[in-house]
Amino acid sequence: MIKEKKINLPKKMIDEASRRESLTPEAFAGGLRKGTIVVLGSSLRAGKVTPTAVGAGTRTKVNANFGTSRDASSIEEERVKLEASISAGADTVMDLSTGQDIGNMLRMVLEGSSLPVGTVPIYELAAKTVSSGCRFEEIDEEEFIRAVAAHCEMGVDFITVHCGVTREAVRHLENEGRVTGIVSRGGSFLYRWMRATGKENPLYTYYDEILKVAVRYNVTLSLGDGLRPGSISDATDRCQTSELLVLGELVDRARRAGVQAMVEGPGHVPLDQIALNIRLEKEICKGAPFYVLGPLVTDVAPGYDHITAAIGGAIAGAAGADFLCYVTPAEHLRLPTVEDVHAGVIAMRIAAHAADIAKGLPGAADWDCQMSEARKKLDWERMFSLAIDPALARRFREERKPRDEKLCTMCADLCALKE
Repeated sequence: MIKEKKINLPKKMIDEASRRESLTPEAFAGGLRKGTIVVLGSSLRAGKVTPTAVGAGTRTKVNANFGTSRDASSIEEERVKLEASISAGADTVMDLSTGQDIGNMLRMVLEGSSLPVGTVPIYELAAKTVSSGCRFEEIDEEEFIRAVAAHCEMGVDFITVHCGVTREAVRHLENEGRVTGIVSRGGSFLYRWMRATGKENPLYTYYDEILKVAVRYNVTLSLGDGLRPGSISDATDRCQTSELLVLGELVDRARRAGVQAMVEGPGHVPLDQIALNIRLEKEICKGAPFYVLGPLVTDVAPGYDHITAAIGGAIAGAAGADFLCYVTPAEHLRLPTVEDVHAGVIAMRIAAHAADIAKGLPGAADWDCQMSEARKKLDWERMFSLAIDPALARRFREERKPRDEKLCTMCADLCALKE
């Protein structure tokens, strides 16, 4: 058995992350040592970032995405989305910009967020390639690694790297056939490059170089699911599971190098396959924290995909997923607005909290008990203060005021709780 290196994380950051969880210090340290828990926080942002634990026994976390695109948005608009993500209660944020001035956008996010910040470094390379009209075969392999290093050197706390999109995994895609093919931006970019050059994915070929950069700045690797299903018809196919097998090997290599790693998951998955997907990841990746996008449980609800994702997220979290990436109502339709971001965070926070109750996380249901006690007393101010979205709860009540201010307009004098 190959001995794994100790994670080079400042003790102060570990202690700060541990204090916000219900685990004992010994259990927390054990999870960190085994790699079933990671602490998001770059050494370059020590003292500026709130170190955040993700993994076994910790509270289910929620991530919010935003970022510029070529056709919409600006740095100033995305700044407001960052603030909305924080105020709505996200645990982490990711800058997924593909528009102009990506470097300045990321600097704004790093300066404006005390939450851990994640990126997909090759998005910047992809955006520059497409906007300049460059041919994919003209991109040197080393440019991919330089893109990763550049974001780590800026102080990013975690990065998505699609190292599992190998030529073997892509062979399953081409042979098996899919309804929606590759829906991951990073995965599609790498696939086009591999097809144009005939070479292996450079993020896989030069994975050891990525590990050297990550360990230097204590950046957590989020091993991306570049071949995730984009429709429920494609869920849990050979293409997806082939990539997951590669990611399991890469988790082992990261741990041996002293690098924290978590694994990203699907995607679009029907309800009856969600628990299976969680078990597969936990077995194949030896308990590595699982970071899932939703999953979305149906394909027919554009405009409501924050709901389809929250349904899947609650089930995934209850089954053992550790980290839920939000989905906004605008998914599949357009770049989200500030209102979409708020709705997406709240929906996924509900899913995460429901999952923590189902997991039996110590103290998780205390919040609900306090709300129930306030309802029994018809203590409206207490109910507002405990609500996951206090402003919305207060607005709904005040929009239709009852004659008796102690009651509400649903039941009025027929209120079952009225004394």
